[in-house]
Amino acid sequence: MQLLRTKGMLRVGYNIFSERKEKENLSLSFALWRSCSYLCILKFPNNQLHMKKKHLTEGQRYEIFALLQSGRSQKDIAIQLNVNKSTISREISRNSDGRNKSYKADLAHRKYIKRIKGRTHFHKFDSSLQQIVDAFLKADFSPEQINGLLKTNVKEYVSHETIYQYIWKDKRTGDKLLFKHLRRKGRHYAKRGSKTNGRGFIKNRVDIDERPSIVDQKVRFGDLEIDTVIGRNHKGALLTINDRVTGLVWIRRLSGKEAGPLTKAAVDALMPVKDLIHTITADNGKEFSFHEKIAEKLNILIYFAKPYHSWERGANENTNGLIRQYFPKGTDFGDITQEQVMRVQNILNSRPRKRLGYMTPKEKFKQLTNLDYNAVALSA
Repeated sequence: MQLLRTKGMLRVGYNIFSERKEKENLSLSFALWRSCSYLCILKFPNNQLHMKKKHLTEGQRYEIFALLQSGRSQKDIAIQLNVNKSTISREISRNSDGRNKSYKADLAHRKYIKRIKGRTHFHKFDSSLQQIVDAFLKADFSPEQINGLLKTNVKEYVSHETIYQYIWKDKRTGDKLLFKHLRRKGRHYAKRGSKTNGRGFIKNRVDIDERPSIVDQKVRFGDLEIDTVIGRNHKGALLTINDRVTGLVWIRRLSGKEAGPLTKAAVDALMPVKDLIHTITADNGKEFSFHEKIAEKLNILIYFAKPYHSWERGANENTNGLIRQYFPKGTDFGDITQEQVMRVQNILNSRPRKRLGYMTPKEKFKQLTNLDYNAVALSA
């Protein structure tokens, strides 16, 4: 049997040698062929070269190395090893030397072993493991904490996703009430940036990256930011619009965050300065889903900041903080009037600002446009 294995290994090398010699009329290093053949014999006495397994064997990697050295294509190697071409392509891509992109069998197999050892191997979530998880949950440990502790100390563990599924299944059909030990107790929070999250997926939105660079230079009046301030129990809201350069602010009371009323309020507030404004930058709230109507009515361009990048509308966030000085969090906007709102608007537009050299927004507006604040009915 050993002799048959030896002849088989030598045949692999000889075929390679003969084909290349005939094709290229080259004298392939006989030492290379001999060393590869001997390595196959010594390392794989059970003739593992062509064993049909899910993963390539070490013997197959030596055969790939020899075939590559002979100039064979990946397609030919795949046929020789009776595997898919993509398997050979993936093997060479993953396990080649990162420095010179050359493929070496011993290095390739070491990289494969290292990758396999680094994989996560989860344990079957049987009743004994469930009892351990139950105990940790009742001690108010999170699924992530349980997963980490088991992985570190017990070596038999399941993923935190599996634990969550176990909790939700118990909530629907069981009686352990495990969900009550979670911090959020089953409330769904969409992952940021996911397609199930309504923010950032407004139809026909234009990203802030496409906004003209002059907006960031802050040298002109008319580049605005828009947002809402929400009242107590999410009842009622304030529409806030501010100019990035002058700090001028428009505030309007809303009955809620619906897109329709907000659109009308924004257009009505800005119509007196329609000919002076250029852009509006908004966040990704659904209340701005009618942005195209605003853009059409005012003949301007509207851009959207990236989801959860509030710093891209820093001036607006600061303005909302100033407004909260007069309408603190918890204020029921159903109890305030538009007259009260306009009073706060006038105060903010008449307040000296350090960043403006202690000019007021009204004064800065006049400096840039050579127009009087009241003459264009900014507070209308």
